[in-house]
Amino acid sequence: MERRLFEEDHELFRDLAREFNSREVAPGYARWDAEHIMPRKLWTAAGEQGLLGLAVPEEFGGAGMPDYRYRAVLDEEFARANHLAVGLAFHLHDDMVLPHLLAYGSDDLKERWLPGMVSGETVTSVAWTEPGAGSDLRGIRTKAVRGDGGWRLSGQKTFIGNGISGDASLVLARTDGGTGRGARDSFSMFMVEKTEGYKTGGQLDKMGLKASDTAELFFDDVRIPEGNLVGEVGRGLEYAAGQLPQGRLAIAVASSAVARQIYEATAQYTKERSAFGERIADFQNTRFALADIETEVEVTEAYVDAAIVAFNEGKLDAVSAAKAKLWASERVKSITDRCLQLHGGYGYILEYPVAQAFLAARLLTIFGGTSEIMREVIGRNITA
Repeated sequence: MERRLFEEDHELFRDLAREFNSREVAPGYARWDAEHIMPRKLWTAAGEQGLLGLAVPEEFGGAGMPDYRYRAVLDEEFARANHLAVGLAFHLHDDMVLPHLLAYGSDDLKERWLPGMVSGETVTSVAWTEPGAGSDLRGIRTKAVRGDGGWRLSGQKTFIGNGISGDASLVLARTDGGTGRGARDSFSMFMVEKTEGYKTGGQLDKMGLKASDTAELFFDDVRIPEGNLVGEVGRGLEYAAGQLPQGRLAIAVASSAVARQIYEATAQYTKERSAFGERIADFQNTRFALADIETEVEVTEAYVDAAIVAFNEGKLDAVSAAKAKLWASERVKSITDRCLQLHGGYGYILEYPVAQAFLAARLLTIFGGTSEIMREVIGRNITA
């Protein structure tokens, strides 16, 4: 089916994103994947090309382009080039940290942080999850206590993307002094710079997306200036919930993009590969499998495109975003599995994009809230 989401300006931006992938990412991506980290110069190169902080207003150094279709183009190009780890790293920076600063940060906070995030000179991460608190943010134990004209932060975070390469993290911490599972107003949000007491653990060895570094973070009485509080005390969970639609939309967009790319690569592979004297594409089972997958890819694109339009119109609520993430991430998990099967033994070899996509897709039903959490969000809304 013909997609009608993008206009001429988006396709011009696509050319820019495609050139960036070819010139700045492709030559070193395999090495970064082996080393489990990307160079900082990639971030500044992206900043120079105007690929970071698209929604940031011009007064803070951004392009002033909140139209989410541009972010979708960028994700599609990372998927097309099989540079999925770069897409993940940029997503954490642009779809998780930036929206909170734009929506709730003071003018001073924006002036200090946004220009560097747009230029790529400042790399950020999201430090919410903990060893005992993943999707259940009310279980967070990291605490911040007021003192010395600011705050003192202590605790531990885990599964933090950009945790090693980043300069700072958006931290959710308990500020009510309580213990046990917190209430809705028990938590606050801070921008925390790497300074004394802020320690990074070792690189976590992930299944896939290895070029995007992931680590544990340890906070040992880290001093946070009062001005680094994001918004108001006790509203951290409210802020996190308020920006969930964008974060989950981003995962849905990435899922749809990966599904499309791997389907097309697999369809081409079956036309080129032969078995028993025939193209793999000529076996009925292959045709049936490709028919199912293509239909699912197009349905997913249409659904996610509608979610993008709703987001641009300010109408994508948390439940709708959960539906888009649930559908798209579960579909890409299934699609990459079937596409790998159609590759036979070659699908199990990591140099083939389908193997890398299979490993990457497995994260998408977990990251940003598991599929089980998405079902709970949707189900509660149905039965309310």
